[in-house]
Amino acid sequence: MRPGRRLGVDAGQARVGVATCDPDAILATPLATLDRREATDEEVASAIVRMAREHEAIEIILGLPLHMSGREGEAARAARELGAAIVRCGAPAVRLLDERLTTVQAQAHLREAGRPARRQRPVVDQAAAVVILQAALDAERGAGGPPGQALALDFRASSGTDERPASE
Repeated sequence: MRPGRRLGVDAGQARVGVATCDPDAILATPLATLDRREATDEEVASAIVRMAREHEAIEIILGLPLHMSGREGEAARAARELGAAIVRCGAPAVRLLDERLTTVQAQAHLREAGRPARRQRPVVDQAAAVVILQAALDAERGAGGPPGQALALDFRASSGTDERPASE
């Protein structure tokens, strides 16, 4: 298991939940909810990268919302676009992790903790980010290697050249 803090991100259409973990990468905890309704991907990505730097995160685990069949749809495309924006903003590393049913799990955890459904909305994205990050930590501990798939930009497609941006 690689030591170091990580951020977990659950990117919804209206809100983005963010979680972090301890330096030993054992336990995920909620960190923040970002309102995305009037923000661009770049603004949200910048806020996430700022949190990653503040918490000295070695990587960001971004939930990839797949259909139950395993196929990608519009929500997965939007998550990949946010992931690309996070990379462009200078994230240490971004990994995509299958997040099927994480919101359902998060809602169940909140219900079990005694939070009524009407009071879950402000925190359910954070709770889903905790589920995503904890799944990543457990998977890495079990497999001995990083979970999910690394996200890297195709710089030729995004900039028209083979060179990385000067900011890197």
